Amino acid sequence: MRRVEGAANLRILVLSDTHIPHRAPFLPPQVCAALRQADLILHAGDLASEEVLDELALFAPVEAVHGNMDPREVRRRLPRRKLLEIGGYRVGLVHGDGGEGWDRSRVPEQALAAFPGAHAVVFGHTHEPLNRQRGATLLFNPGSPTDPRLAPRCSFGWLHLGRGPEEPIRGEHVFFSRP
Repeated sequence: MRRVEGAANLRILVLSDTHIPHRAPFLPPQVCAALRQADLILHAGDLASEEVLDELALFAPVEAVHGNMDPREVRRRLPRRKLLEIGGYRVGLVHGDGGEGWDRSRVPEQALAAFPGAHAVVFGHTHEPLNRQRGATLLFNPGSPTDPRLAPRCSFGWLHLGRGPEEPIRGEHVFFSRP
């Protein structure tokens, strides 16, 4: 488990499925504005280029995992899944493709099963925003800021920590139209 120091006012920006440069040449302005406010960035995979990871790190510390569309250099640099401790909260981070046997319609449940006892599980892969409490665990998919697929708009998200692990983590989506 990787420990990230944090507090209740830590601004945690959540991204997934950026697919730069395949779906867009660069991060949308709405994401760039949010990056300037972030204290920590979580990326749930499918960056699609190592340059995106380096660009994000110019704004704040980045915790990321690789996805099924990431090239070999990103896969070498990032794990498939990661468990973080942020301000006393356990946060699982996974793309959600999971390899063989992972059914896209079951990605939220499979992501949840990958991190038993986590306070939150952040995942991507489906490009569909999700902000749902399952028992004591928040399931959060920020959607995609460049390729919303079946979602009506592009999106990213924020995680809000409580005053301690006895308070649930809250997720918040930011929706915007394609640039």
